[in-house]
Amino acid sequence: MSNAAEAGPMQPTMTLPTIQIRLARPDDEATLLRLAALDSAPAPHGDVLVAPVGGEILAAVALDSGRAIADPFRHTADLVELLHTRAHRIGERGSDDDRKWRSLCRLASPIAPAR
Repeated sequence: MSNAAEAGPMQPTMTLPTIQIRLARPDDEATLLRLAALDSAPAPHGDVLVAPVGGEILAAVALDSGRAIADPFRHTADLVELLHTRAHRIGERGSDDDRKWRSLCRLASPIAPAR
């Protein structure tokens, strides 16, 4: 009998989606408007952190106000908390690295003006 057969039945593996935290880009505007409509809230303006999960933005937080929007039909409370934590660290530390990161992101992909 082989080692695999002795080990018993194979356990299913679970693949978790990738979660990113990044500044919103101009091409995220339509997604943020849709997300805001789902959440019955105004779309965030200015510098906005977004949380794409598996490539789909499920939550966003405005850096200046801390106001969040999220997909109310998905489990997003932890994402919003994660975004708030990152936003707080950016605002609290105000380190050179954070300022450089935000400046580079703005230069590479400025947020479109609010409509």
